Amino acid sequence: MPDSRKPVRTIHSAAPTRICDIGGWTDTWFARYGTVLNIAVTPVVEVELRVFVADENSAPITIEARNYNQRYSINRPNGSYGEHPLIEAVFDYAPLPKDMAVEVSISSQAPAGCSTGTSASLVIALTGALDCLTPGRLNRYELFAAAHRAETELLHRQCGIQDQIAAAFGGINFIEMDEYPHARVDRVELPRVLEEELESRLSLIYVGQAHSSSEIHKLVIRKLENTGPEAPQLQRLRTIAAKSREALYAGDLVALGRTMIENTDAQRNLHPGLVGSAHQRIIDIAREYGALGWKVNGAGGDGGSIVLLSGPKLEAQTAMLELIEMTNPAYRRIPIALNRGGLMVREHRPDE
Repeated sequence: MPDSRKPVRTIHSAAPTRICDIGGWTDTWFARYGTVLNIAVTPVVEVELRVFVADENSAPITIEARNYNQRYSINRPNGSYGEHPLIEAVFDYAPLPKDMAVEVSISSQAPAGCSTGTSASLVIALTGALDCLTPGRLNRYELFAAAHRAETELLHRQCGIQDQIAAAFGGINFIEMDEYPHARVDRVELPRVLEEELESRLSLIYVGQAHSSSEIHKLVIRKLENTGPEAPQLQRLRTIAAKSREALYAGDLVALGRTMIENTDAQRNLHPGLVGSAHQRIIDIAREYGALGWKVNGAGGDGGSIVLLSGPKLEAQTAMLELIEMTNPAYRRIPIALNRGGLMVREHRPDE
């Protein structure tokens, strides 16, 4: 049951997810340096933080993970994680003031394991909300760095940097990582009419099962780690993001589609299993209906999602999406829109 006490503050935050991560894999510790272009979109991850005066009879932290229909309290030593380690690790990285207790609700319209950086969006949204409880405010670079450290230092996860950047900054970003994990973020600003055209042409398809290819990823990482940052596969990936940026600035969606296809082929070159059979089925349909491009999101694998860039004919796009969803009942289009603002935080106090 929700806490019956009256909160002294309520904080709402939301962070976007990302698609079309062109140049992904080069933003990692084993690549050491790289370039990525990605696009921040809705659906977002939403956090509601209800803040109470600390009470020794109540747990300091209660978590409601709405997508999992789970609600539980935590009161344990740092580093000892339970139901949702990622959520709990944020509270270790950004501990509560001792006079406060919180009830946090988390939800997202993006399915878990969708390969759209949802985990990073969750951490950014929760970190941004907790940032309101202490003096000063983190800027977007500091937020991205804090979220990245929570995943890598506390949970020891394999984690690039681009997902956290998309969640914190929003928009279309060209990311240059000179030395992991330090990066420069350049916003790709487009005329509104081109943004709207791009938005209308992009479709996100969830293939019906969570991304689950950890063994393949371990093989790829081991291979790249052994060959070093100058591995030909990484060098090829590093060049594609710049081509995508040039295509966008030129307003050339045909060229953008080519970079998406080139990136998916480069992923397949890392390991054939990174482009799963479901992705390939959807690619075959997209090609039949004249799509300009396709990009398997994230690191790829058996599950997750793929983003498609349609041609100019709306009827072809509509027929393509209908056939994709008819081909397999598990395939599902997830409505998306460009997210230009990144992390958004607002606060309400009962006396206001």
